[in-house]
Amino acid sequence: MFDNLVVFARYFDIPAAEAARRARDLLKFMALENRADARTVDLSGGMVRRLVMARALINRPALLILDEPTTGLDPQSRHQLWDRLDELRADGLSVLITTHYMEEASRLCDRLIILDGGRLLVEGKPAELVRQHVGRHVIEVSEPTNSLTDFLRERGVQYENFSHRLIASVEDGSDIYREISERHCAGGCTMRMATLEDVFLRLTGRDLRE
Repeated sequence: MFDNLVVFARYFDIPAAEAARRARDLLKFMALENRADARTVDLSGGMVRRLVMARALINRPALLILDEPTTGLDPQSRHQLWDRLDELRADGLSVLITTHYMEEASRLCDRLIILDGGRLLVEGKPAELVRQHVGRHVIEVSEPTNSLTDFLRERGVQYENFSHRLIASVEDGSDIYREISERHCAGGCTMRMATLEDVFLRLTGRDLRE
């Protein structure tokens, strides 16, 4: 891997000694220093992703563009990559990411846009988009009853009914959830904080995209 990075650095006319120094620093930054002599074909998927990022940083760019950077990675590798991106952003590097992982977008992005079929649907800060399009809380109810849907309509609560599961979005769900759990919860119900994934599904729909 070390030689791979040094050779790649030469494409940017980086002097040999400086290329070697940057390669060593980047392997350490990406937690790959113990595999410096390994061949790329012998690396795990997570290691390859970290090596690709090291290569992208070898010429010290002002903008780093990443396409689905953590697809297929295990949770440990994904969080390690996120931590490295946090450090780079803190050092002033601009990062542009495309991703289908809403947790990733919420964790890493200061601002984001949601695209669907080439159309820009919304733009803004993750937390603001959640509050604007969903609210603070999401209530999920298994096997919803007619009395529940009547109750939600009377309260003016937005909801989606999928026959065996109902999802309601509210700004402050504590009182509504208490009443639902006591009077309208036949098959089980939970309340959680709304997420960016709720926004994505609300705006793009829940149908499969083939």
